[in-house]
Amino acid sequence: RLKRAGATMEAGTRPGLHICEGDCAVLKRDDVFKAVPVLRRRKIIFEKQWFYLDNAIGHIYGTTFEVTSGGNLQPKQEMEETTPETKEAGTDNRNIVDDGKSQKLTHDDIKALKDKGIKGQEIVQQLIENSTTFRDKTEFAQDKYIKKKKKKYEAVITIVRPSTRILSTMYYAREPGKINHLRYDTLAQMLTLGNIHAGNKMIVMETCAGLVLGAVMERMGGYGSIIQMYPGGGPVRAATSCFGFPKPFFNNLHEFPLSKVDSLLSGTFSTETLPSEPEDNALVEEESNGSIDEKQASIQETEEESTETAMESNQTEEQETMDINAEDIGFKENQGKENKENVREKQRKQQERRKKLIETAALLREKNADGLIVASKFHPTPLLLSLLEFVAPSRPFVVYCQYKEPLLECYTKLRERGGVINLKLSETWLRSYQVLPDRSHPKLTMSGGGGYLLSGITVVLDKSKCDSSNLEALKMEEPSSKKRKVQDLHC
Repeated sequence: RLKRAGATMEAGTRPGLHICEGDCAVLKRDDVFKAVPVLRRRKIIFEKQWFYLDNAIGHIYGTTFEVTSGGNLQPKQEMEETTPETKEAGTDNRNIVDDGKSQKLTHDDIKALKDKGIKGQEIVQQLIENSTTFRDKTEFAQDKYIKKKKKKYEAVITIVRPSTRILSTMYYAREPGKINHLRYDTLAQMLTLGNIHAGNKMIVMETCAGLVLGAVMERMGGYGSIIQMYPGGGPVRAATSCFGFPKPFFNNLHEFPLSKVDSLLSGTFSTETLPSEPEDNALVEEESNGSIDEKQASIQETEEESTETAMESNQTEEQETMDINAEDIGFKENQGKENKENVREKQRKQQERRKKLIETAALLREKNADGLIVASKFHPTPLLLSLLEFVAPSRPFVVYCQYKEPLLECYTKLRERGGVINLKLSETWLRSYQVLPDRSHPKLTMSGGGGYLLSGITVVLDKSKCDSSNLEALKMEEPSSKKRKVQDLHC
């Protein structure tokens, strides 16, 4: 019965709740994160520790592991504190002198303890016992000392599931330049202002390594459709792959190059504007392969003639040369077949890409998108003015930029153009707090800035009345004194 229960537990490891091979997991130690793929016998280096994730497979996400000898992971067992309830602590730290002589254990002693395989908790306990000033410190100073030593000597990591909050925190701390210094609270504001939910048809233009795209996909939960606009030769989805989405999430993910937006708006977009047909290249390659085959046949004939003349000299040498020639011919024939297969595979991929591009263009022509998200390193004004044409009326849009000056220019252009209401330019202010008994206070270090957001709602733009309304608005804005001077001049 016990054996059967264990088998059902192994069979019941559900993807999403349990760590499975092939997943993308996030390693956590204190406030440091790192996204890694879960693979067997793959060496992982994290926070000056190396280990393998083999033993972590099958455990629940959120489990804390301890790195043992040989780089193996073992689930950490909670140990009861051996210290008594009434700790010996001093009243203040004024009389404590940090001269480096308070610790009896030397570096060699600590290294010897590590070599013996003693766990980090025991090393920390011995450091406390061999410290001459530990009991004289205040209770808060003692807790701080223990926390510092645990961080240094305990090789403990936690494996968590990737999410928008965790990945945005990881990227902002490790590589903020790759995500245009987009802070996680600003990303949360973008998802809220953009009204992202399941069933939407969203347009996303971002150059944040796919982080914004992954956040939108996570919020939509695989329902609805997303059109990703990308610059260059193809979209970048490094951060999107870290989310570990299942394959059905990508069925409704479309992509469209920014270089084709103007032709799509002007009505000149067609299959002729797509990359050239791959069949021409295939014909050229097939002809070249045919000429190669002919050359191979002529080479084979000359080689046979040479073997016939050499037959009189030595039969053994003839047999060896024939074997070598046969191997060379077979190798060249196999190489020609591989080239043809590669050409066919390339043709198939190009045809699929052309088909998907035409489908995405049809979706954009409907001009009924439910929202627009822009977070790129390019100037937002031309991007927003062109992409707003694909958004339906009464739908939200959000634009992120690291600096406010481009968004101010974009704000002015939108007010002149019209077709939008509720325009807001905002900046979120974030400050972390330390929450501990009797010592809760703001942290000394905080983020200087998380970027700026321009948000609004689209409305129907009456282009016929646009110019006249702009003139009337300019007249209304003129001061009365200026109007009097103009009237006097006319008189």
